[in-house]
Amino acid sequence: MAKWTAFPYDADDYTYDAAALKKQWARLHTGDAEPWPKDEAVQAAWALFHAGQFQKATEAGLKAGGAGITVANKAQAIYANYLEKSEKNKLALFLEVAERAEAQAKEDPKNANAWYFMAYALGRYSQGISVAKALAQGLGSKVKGALETTIKLQPKHADAHIALGAFHAEVIDKVGKLLGKTQGADASTGLKLYKEALKLNPTSAIAMVEYANGLVMLEGDKKMAEAEKLYADAAACDPKDAMERLDVEMAKAELEDE
Repeated sequence: MAKWTAFPYDADDYTYDAAALKKQWARLHTGDAEPWPKDEAVQAAWALFHAGQFQKATEAGLKAGGAGITVANKAQAIYANYLEKSEKNKLALFLEVAERAEAQAKEDPKNANAWYFMAYALGRYSQGISVAKALAQGLGSKVKGALETTIKLQPKHADAHIALGAFHAEVIDKVGKLLGKTQGADASTGLKLYKEALKLNPTSAIAMVEYANGLVMLEGDKKMAEAEKLYADAAACDPKDAMERLDVEMAKAELEDE
């Protein structure tokens, strides 16, 4: 495994021992609804993830196996999304996560996060190669189906609501409402999913950022003020781990671009 780019911020506030991690677990996992792992090796892998040690978390999760695969998938996907500089490497990392998560879902079909990380990785991969191209390859229905399965298995999975909302918004934005309909994309469904995600995880910076992006994609300039307010709220969030810090920094960057 080539050396990954290091988390660029101070991670002291995001470093948890097992007891502190257990105490913070519900708050840290409101988004993905992952249950507290019984295996100490998996707990240690999650501690690495939350501290921004994404490569070490991936390696530790893979070594632990079982529930550790979920840590590995999340760590690799988040790293690829935010920190990998090479577009080629980024796409390869996403594909690897998608394949691993798909195998995990086949082995454990009731594991909501196996379905979710397959969808997340394929969704980000699709954005990388262009949404239109991904739809032509049939990836859209695969992403949508996996996210719907995630929500069916875990109705409180806020992140899956965000991702499914983004699916509806992105497809309509890229191919239009009419063609979007053939892919099962619908504007009002997308907006409803974003709102539900924020209801499930009201302090989530990424939910606010994605909802803002979705509003602009689906409603255009008339929703710009509402979107800017969401970016500002996201930028003001108090991150509790490395991933949330990256989300907050992204929100700040969006605000500067406005």
